[in-house]
Parts: sequence; C-alpha cells; structure tokens
Amino acid sequence: MAGALPRYAWYGDDFTGSTDTLAVLAEGGQKALLFLRIPTSEQLARAGDLDALGIAGATRAMAPEAMAAELEAAGGFLAGLGIGLLHYKCCSTFDSAPHLGSIGAAVRALQPHFPNSLLPIIGGQPNLGRYCLFGNLFAAAGTGGTVHRIDRHPTMSVHPATPMGEADLRLHLAAQGLGDIGLVDYRSYGDPGGLAARLAKGAGPLLFDIARVEDLAVAGRAIAARAALSPMLVVGPSSVAQALAGTPLLGGGDKASCASTTPKPSSPVLALVGSLSPVTRAQVEAASGYARIAVDPARLLGESGHAAALRDEARRLLGEGDVMLVTDRPAGAPGDTASVAKATGELLRAIVAEAAIGRLVVAGGDTSTLAVRMLDIWGLSHRAALVPGAPLCLAHSDDPRLDGIEMVLKGGQMGPPDFFTLVAGR
Repeated sequence: MAGALPRYAWYGDDFTGSTDTLAVLAEGGQKALLFLRIPTSEQLARAGDLDALGIAGATRAMAPEAMAAELEAAGGFLAGLGIGLLHYKCCSTFDSAPHLGSIGAAVRALQPHFPNSLLPIIGGQPNLGRYCLFGNLFAAAGTGGTVHRIDRHPTMSVHPATPMGEADLRLHLAAQGLGDIGLVDYRSYGDPGGLAARLAKGAGPLLFDIARVEDLAVAGRAIAARAALSPMLVVGPSSVAQALAGTPLLGGGDKASCASTTPKPSSPVLALVGSLSPVTRAQVEAASGYARIAVDPARLLGESGHAAALRDEARRLLGEGDVMLVTDRPAGAPGDTASVAKATGELLRAIVAEAAIGRLVVAGGDTSTLAVRMLDIWGLSHRAALVPGAPLCLAHSDDPRLDGIEMVLKGGQMGPPDFFTLVAGR
C-alpha cells in the first residue's frame, strides 16, 4: 500500500453498520475509507494515506461456513497490511445466531490473524440508545424511543432471521461458541488504574458494560494499552471506534475537514426500502414529496418482465422528482430474503444505469448489503452527518455515472420519524 499505513481497521457484518463506523471515524478527524470488498492494490493507491480502513461485508446474513471463508481472507489481508487493531463491527443489538451471522464463527476466523490473547467485546452504544449493564443488553425502540431489555424489544425479540431471546450477552455469545466470557461491569470505570491492571494480565473474551458515553473513553484507553503489545481483535458496534478515539490508535485527526452541514441533493433522490422494521415502515408513512412504487416480492421473483416494468416506471417518475421503491409484504411472499434483496438490487442497478440520480437511499440491513453489492461501486467515504447511525456518504466507482453519487444506508431501527423527508433535503 502506498503512503501511510492505517493503524486501525474494521470489518462490518453489513453495509449500514459499516457506514456508521465510517462516520464515527471521519467525524473524529480520521481519514477513513470503507471498501465494499477486499481492495485491489490500485484501489488502495487511489485511497492514499489512511488512518483507518474498512471492509463492508455481509456476514450478518451468512452461515458459519461461508463466514469462515470470507473472514479468513479478509483477516489475512488486513494482517498483511500491519494493522494493529481489527474491529469486527457487529450490529449494536448483537442480533446473531449459531447458524446465521455467528459472532463466535467470526472470532474463530479472525483471531488467528490478530493473536493478542485478550478479546475485548464492547457491549453498548449510548448515542444509538444501546446500553449494557451487568452484561445485559438494552435497546431503545427507534430514535428516542422506550428502552427495552433486548429479549423484550418489540422488534429485535421477534427479528425474522435472528430473534434475540437472551439479554445476557455472555450467554448469547456462549451459544455461538464464545464461552468463559469475563465481565467488566460499569462500576469498574471509577477505578481506571485497577481496570488497566486487570487488562494487562487478562486473557480470553472480556465483555465491557457501557452504560454511559463516559464509560467509553475509560474502556478505550485500557484496551489501547493492551493492543500495543500485539495485534488485537475487538468485537462490538461502532462504539469500539468511539472508545478508541484519542488513544494512540486513533489519536489526532483534523475534525475541521468534516462538513459542518448536510448539503441538499442536486438532483432527484431514489429511495429503496426493503426493511420490514416497524420503525422504517412508520418513516415511510411519514415521508412526503416522493412518488411511491410498491414492489411485490412474489411478482419480482416470479413474473418475467415485471422488473423491467418497474424500472421504466421509476425512470419516468425520476424525471419529475424524488421516487421511493417500497418492498411490499403481500400474503404468501417468499421467505427467502436474500433472493428478494438480490432481485431488488438488480432492479436498482437497472434504474441507476439509465436515470440521473443525485442521492441514493437504501433502507434495511440485509437489503443495503446485497443491493449495493450489485452496483459497480468499490468504496465509500464520509460526506456529512445526517442522523446517528445513517450518515451521508460519497461513492467511489470506475463508472462515471456512479462515481461521486451521494448515498445513505439505513438500518431498520435508525433515524427519526421524518427521516425520508430529511434525507431529501426538505
């Protein structure tokens, strides 16, 4: 890699969470770039000097065997760059299971490349309404919503693929093969010296409570001191990057380089909504100024010519203003979300190939990952803050039509009720 080597890297288990970590780093003054696959030497050279490097993955929706193949390749690549700390970025709600998106499988694939005997796990992200107390995870239902224990959360407890049935993250992760997890409960942050001493001789997985924003800095300093001894893997949401801000791993940076205001889109906005989250569905109902197109998954997968008809309708409407494609939930819709996401990704690619779009919004974790991977985009950089967990990004592509397009990737739980109105600049 030409130029300065990054000190920190992150691998995201989906695209939406990966862009949240990108935003945390960029807004902290770090020069960071998120690649959508393991980058080529040419792409690394085009990125220039970086403080942090990310790879957006799809492991949240993969079986353990597929995860192992992808993560062993990514871990070997990043270790070869001399990365000192690799952050495996999981969802802030830790939704995962032994058979799908297993965090234990991710650790088994990555830790051999980052052999520090301590495996820190950060268990909360307060700015997104995620809190971990005595090892138990709590999460708000939507931005500013009521906080629930994760196994009683109205959305995550009934997640269609990885329902959260256990709030104690030690038990939840033990079911995925991460046993004997120690705990740093939030009371330990009152004694930073004692915490540092514990980490200096600790080994194995260690879960950190995060009850307040202030807890992050104390945990981050202790983790960074231990990471200085040998390459380290850390697991958790974007709060890992928040915790390490200001440490030797992520010190300095030029915060003045970040945009202070969110620019308005220069041409029509195209939104693709694949999330079934009640939060996102309420945001769709509150949206104004979009021409809406309902996408029936059964017809999209089963009817020849239906995708072309949707493409033509979207292209026509984009000539008049902003457009929103909304995946419907008709009776008997296919349960294979990966197939539906891939098909909507192909539809998105067909629309973008023929229509001038200034800003692209994709809502839904799995939808964002699989749909955006269908586009000829190799990287994302941070453009400006928008809402917590869903920043405005800038696409990098060898295709002039896509290079420089603004993008927002939103998870199901992210954003205020007027999210789609905000993203359109109204």
